[in-house]
Amino acid sequence: MRIGDLAHKTGVNKRLLRYYEEQGLLRPVRLDNGYREYTEADIPTVRHIRALLAAGLSTTVIARILHCVHDDGELMVPSGCPAFMENLRRERAHIAETIAQLQTSQRVLDTILDAALLDRARIES
Repeated sequence: MRIGDLAHKTGVNKRLLRYYEEQGLLRPVRLDNGYREYTEADIPTVRHIRALLAAGLSTTVIARILHCVHDDGELMVPSGCPAFMENLRRERAHIAETIAQLQTSQRVLDTILDAALLDRARIES
């Protein structure tokens, strides 16, 4: 199938599909005329890429673990890659650390805003 067909079947625009190819996530066959030829197997692959991106993983991480997932009905499940769980745990820890840093930033901003509001109230009274 051509890129437009894959875009239609997955709901992902052609530009993103080309980006996934650039990142090594999709590997369509190139025909003599330069057109990309995708297979039916690329449809769940695109779904997996989208799900992993939604989970906060980078395309670099996805490239390392994409071969470790398959569909079990509608669910994406790991298929016995030892590094898969370790990669997910490492990424989850990174996300948790980022959340903690953002919460700290939020508290600092709240403190500054509270101080500014108090100062403004003093000036106005």
